Amino acid sequence: MTSPVVPSARAWVEHAIWWHVYPLGAVGAPVREPDHDPEPHRLRRLIPWLDHVVALGANGVLLGPVFASSTHGYDTTDYFRVDPRLGTEQDLDALLAAARDRGVRVLMDGVFHHVGAEHPLVAQVLAEGRDGPRASWVAVDWDAPGGPRTADFEGHRALVKLNHDEPAVADLVVDVMTHWLDRGIDGWRLDAAYAVPPAFWARVLPHVRERHPGAWVVGEVIHGDYAAIVRESGMDSITQYPLWKATWSSLRDRNFYELDWALQRHAELLDVFLPQTFVGNHDVTRIATQVGGEAAVLALVVLMTVGGVPSVYYGDEVGATGLKEDREGGDDVVRPALPDTPPDPAAPGQEVLHAHQALIALRRRHPWLVTARTTADELTNERYRYTATSADGTQRLQVELDVTGAPRAVVRDGDRVLYAWG
Repeated sequence: MTSPVVPSARAWVEHAIWWHVYPLGAVGAPVREPDHDPEPHRLRRLIPWLDHVVALGANGVLLGPVFASSTHGYDTTDYFRVDPRLGTEQDLDALLAAARDRGVRVLMDGVFHHVGAEHPLVAQVLAEGRDGPRASWVAVDWDAPGGPRTADFEGHRALVKLNHDEPAVADLVVDVMTHWLDRGIDGWRLDAAYAVPPAFWARVLPHVRERHPGAWVVGEVIHGDYAAIVRESGMDSITQYPLWKATWSSLRDRNFYELDWALQRHAELLDVFLPQTFVGNHDVTRIATQVGGEAAVLALVVLMTVGGVPSVYYGDEVGATGLKEDREGGDDVVRPALPDTPPDPAAPGQEVLHAHQALIALRRRHPWLVTARTTADELTNERYRYTATSADGTQRLQVELDVTGAPRAVVRDGDRVLYAWG
């Protein structure tokens, strides 16, 4: 069993557990209507939640988009400006400073496959024409019927594809990434990285790391040859969507064979890099909706006992529900506003929060789990027992998942029960 080689400057990520939050939704900013608050300063609403992050046992915040945009944050209009609906640069500085004070790392969401149709660059390119100085910055069909037509992202006309063969676009992305790393963030999530040629990242990332060797970079990849993409792009990690899917569908459909197969594939990836693992994010139906509240804790057991760099999507830690729909605004329900204050763990009905705290604490006590491999000890449709083993083979935990009746899970160290649910 081999372990991925993590550069020493980025070895901190081996102890990272992220709390993933979608800022525009979390702070209650208007997404599709005008903002009538002249001085929102909404980003500061996240500062009290940093203590919740620490109390949860996590030590990182994965921020969704914070740059100026037209609507949902992924239609960027200015990479160097904080979205006015969130506040000002001073508000972001205050959030970063508060995170540093608590030992909490921060990732930003970099949307570099496309820009919003209202980005000034798009208007400039179209106005200057095919021979203009920036004509090659954006993907445009200059001979399209009816006039020039910009390429889009997966049919969304409001998202205009950048031309990743243009060196100036690579320079722009380097400038954006280093600018915010200079300001104090710790790394980047690269949105829609699967839709960008790996060679583009291979041109960009060495320049970023010349100035910030400790910056950790995770790409959003939903399909493909994960190991090859990491090797060819130079990214540190990519999102482990196959394991996410296998986790919830195995629980929902009572078919642990799918999860076992995914974990076998997961072990192969762990030979190359540390995948970013999750059971919820801003783009998918909530895990408690997908499998039910009781079984959602079993998904968390898997997340916290297998290799990778895990993240918890905000609200999942208190059992939030929400069904993503394939329509305009269909993501809003899984991107809700946070309450004014974090939950009180001592209040009644916080069993899911307690489960998160206990399982994150278990992972903290067994840091070798970041590179652990799993082997099946018992496998049926409705029962799955596996052993998580350290990369050097010296440490083990036994995990039991059972959905023959009410969902049940047990984590053991030999004969000693470390955690039980159900």
